[in-house]
Amino acid sequence: MTETSTHVIVVGNEKGGSGKTTVAMHLIVALMRAGFKTGAMDLDIRQKSLSRYLENRAKWAIKNDLELDALPIPQLFPAPSSNEDSRERAYAQETAGFQQALQKYATCDFLVIDCPGAYTHLSKLAHAHADSIVTPMNDSFIDFDLLAKIDPETGEISGPSLYSEMVWEARQMRAKAGVMGGINWIVMRNRMGGANAHNKKRVGEKLENLSRRIGFKLTKGFGERVVYRELFTMGLTLLDLGAPGIPTRLSSMSHLTAKQEIRNVLSLLRLPEKKSKRARPEKEVA
Repeated sequence: MTETSTHVIVVGNEKGGSGKTTVAMHLIVALMRAGFKTGAMDLDIRQKSLSRYLENRAKWAIKNDLELDALPIPQLFPAPSSNEDSRERAYAQETAGFQQALQKYATCDFLVIDCPGAYTHLSKLAHAHADSIVTPMNDSFIDFDLLAKIDPETGEISGPSLYSEMVWEARQMRAKAGVMGGINWIVMRNRMGGANAHNKKRVGEKLENLSRRIGFKLTKGFGERVVYRELFTMGLTLLDLGAPGIPTRLSSMSHLTAKQEIRNVLSLLRLPEKKSKRARPEKEVA
């Protein structure tokens, strides 16, 4: 067993375009501005959206002569990866590399891991070591499919999706390893605006039903705001706006609404205020 006091938050699902990197970055900044030492890990080896977000943040801080207190930046180490042709050897290398990477964040209070919008071995490893999982989804039946299968004739839930099964396996591994406390799973309904109110209601009802069946908490996520895409180029978040040296680019009402969305997610995560050592499963995820 490996022991660590770092609380691991995994932001993941298996669909692209759901806002995972935006959510991960806002969680990171929220934790840092609350005074926690926070690390970041980008497991999207191809897109590296979180890494680019943080690069933009560092460049913007230098350009505007800002100190870390004004624009805090988390610890970020390269994600482990393997170029082995053999899947067995590649998985073994990634498993060892992931364990070594976790040790680099041992002094952090929190580690936020941004996963790719597809199944990968590294993503499965991250979920197996998660204390909290945040799953953003667009508010539609297309994204609902990442959580559960729907019978096309009756419209009823026929079973969990592959992603839900991966979370279940992570919970089982944690329990068998004797790790105290279960995985706290949050599902965020992003981009809930739109004209089709009836469809939104149906999605909501199905999600409420599913949340009780497979064990996640449901919350309203981020709205559709152009500002999120604009802030990416500067490496900023809504939580940075209005800080010393950083302008406010939203109306006061929009700013307050957006901040409340972030607070809702943080409150459901039940984040610990103090460090507490917990054992981690060392079992390889194949």
